[in-house]
Amino acid sequence: MLISYNWQRELTGTTLDPQELRERLTNVGLTVDAVEERDGDFVLDVEVPSNRGDCLSHFGIARELAVIERSKVQSPEYKVKNSRGKTADFATVEINDLDLCPRYAARVVRGLTIAPSPEWLVKRLEVLGQRPINNVADITNYVLHEFGQPLHAFDLAKLRLQRIVVRRAIEDETIRTLDGVERKLDSDMLVIADATRPVAVAGVMGGAESEISNATQDVLIESAWFSPASVRRTAKLLGLHTEASHRFERRVDPEGVISAQDRCVALICEIARGVATEDVLDFYPAPFAAGTAELRPERVAAITGLQVSRDEMLRILTALGFAISSDSAAKLAFTVPSWRHDVAIEEDLVEEVARHAGYEQIKTELPPGSLPGEYHSSERRNRALRKAMSAYGFNEAISLSFTELTEDFELIPDLAGSQQSPLRAVVLMNPIIEEASRMRQTMLPGLLNSIRHNFNHGSRDVCLFETGRVFSVTEPGELPLEREAFALVATGGAMIANRAQADRELDFFDLKGSLESAVAAMNLPPLDFESAAIKHLRPGQSAAVSIRGTRVGSIGRLAELLASAYKFRQPVFLAEVDLSTLLEIEELPVLYSPLPRFPSIVRDVSLLVDRKVTVAELLRAARDEKVEHFVDAHFVGTYEGEGIPDVKRSVTLRFEYRADDRTLRDEEIDEIHRPLVESLKAKFNAEVR
Repeated sequence: MLISYNWQRELTGTTLDPQELRERLTNVGLTVDAVEERDGDFVLDVEVPSNRGDCLSHFGIARELAVIERSKVQSPEYKVKNSRGKTADFATVEINDLDLCPRYAARVVRGLTIAPSPEWLVKRLEVLGQRPINNVADITNYVLHEFGQPLHAFDLAKLRLQRIVVRRAIEDETIRTLDGVERKLDSDMLVIADATRPVAVAGVMGGAESEISNATQDVLIESAWFSPASVRRTAKLLGLHTEASHRFERRVDPEGVISAQDRCVALICEIARGVATEDVLDFYPAPFAAGTAELRPERVAAITGLQVSRDEMLRILTALGFAISSDSAAKLAFTVPSWRHDVAIEEDLVEEVARHAGYEQIKTELPPGSLPGEYHSSERRNRALRKAMSAYGFNEAISLSFTELTEDFELIPDLAGSQQSPLRAVVLMNPIIEEASRMRQTMLPGLLNSIRHNFNHGSRDVCLFETGRVFSVTEPGELPLEREAFALVATGGAMIANRAQADRELDFFDLKGSLESAVAAMNLPPLDFESAAIKHLRPGQSAAVSIRGTRVGSIGRLAELLASAYKFRQPVFLAEVDLSTLLEIEELPVLYSPLPRFPSIVRDVSLLVDRKVTVAELLRAARDEKVEHFVDAHFVGTYEGEGIPDVKRSVTLRFEYRADDRTLRDEEIDEIHRPLVESLKAKFNAEVR
């Protein structure tokens, strides 16, 4: 926002030169990007934070400057000197949508003369980059820069039946705006209409049909408070970003509507020689209720480390417009001014004090902790997971939390809901990016976009993982359900350290092993995998992931339709699990035992089993036998091909045996091993190869 230095001198009597002013405003959080000399004045380009709509005016900046220099803002005197008649005798106002327009004020000025503005007004607007139009339009623009309250002047004769109706537009209704463009409206946009048609897009731009011209004699001056969300949506959809919409989007002062209008009407009567009505049609059914906030003086030092006296706190806050309502030894209570919608709690008051006491005075020091190096209870396991994935050759990705449609992906169970009551995506009312209008329900689209980005840059061997929050909601408007998720994708060749090229292609089991290693690093029970039909995975190469009987996610190869949609020409393997569920599971106890004194004996056996029998089932059955001196069973490999029926496969397992008090003999091992193998043969209808 552009600010005139000479105008600030009139309002505050500042003794700071433009560069000093730039530095002091920047130090209180109003960054001045540049200072430029223009026509005997200096223009400051102030970067106003989005929550400080009160500073989008010369008065707002002057208020901050007066606190800095311990001075006062000199408000100009304005009074309508020539008034006659009641506004209701010349115009009527009707508000149909109070939710989008809580306040609307109208006042009529008659018998004025449209002419070029006086030199002082033209110069003031031109310094701020504003093109002068005529005296009435220039006055509304001048008051906008002065008060921060947008105003609009309608040619009263062009309003049919001299009537104003504040309503939502009719679907596909059109209006030609002041820039000469015909614009189509939708039923969620607020318009200012006369008896039959829209004459302005509320809070954004006026219409050409009611524009002030040289023939205009009577005008209706509008001053209103429009819903910020409504104005932002309308301006974005219409591609119109105006000085008015910029301020309405950031909230104008609801209690400043009439004072800005009075200032505008007084200037019109003075410069354009008009006669104003004596009163204002002010529709304000639910007046603004001032909020309160309390401050315990010791909290300023506790939060910021700044040592600020009680008197200085009072000076800063009262100068900023906070009226003290209660003063006790323990705390101060303030009434929040209507223009400060960003202040509601004690920490907000602390911030106001800290801004003007000096951010640069805050010293750098470590915050106190109850324990040295203390982490969140889940942080240790999260760090272990990341280290394990990094050791496995995966890179960590960070994707945008907003995404496009995700109907093609199956969600983790706790985020999908049930068939009777499915959960929905959280849809953003005003998305930053039109193509990313929902909060993500799964992290897989973000990772697949990263894979595609790598492919487009010539990298075909990619392994990525990501942890983060995913969201769903039961009904629109309710607070969303949030879960931590862990997802990983892998494609291309298996890269080995110090090798320029991959020795082989990655497959399902590489990803499965990575996921199992990550869970093992978190010191959790092993995962179980069961063949299942997953929406986004290829049939026959997909599995449901469970832990202790609870399903937590899925793993497999990306389905052909999705692979084609992403234009992938090589297999992509992906998995996603509910990290929140994993973190809720109690860690396995870490058990210590002395190293074995005697060697172990191993026996390998190859079993010919049905293809539907999984290795996990074989290993689980072997361990459940609880054979004497049995240590563990391990998977060695499988064989399918010549000499093996198509419906069978050969699975080789390795069994380990050891005694704590002696070295076992072959005869003893045979007596233990043979019954175990026979048990597996009987249970799975297997043959020994």
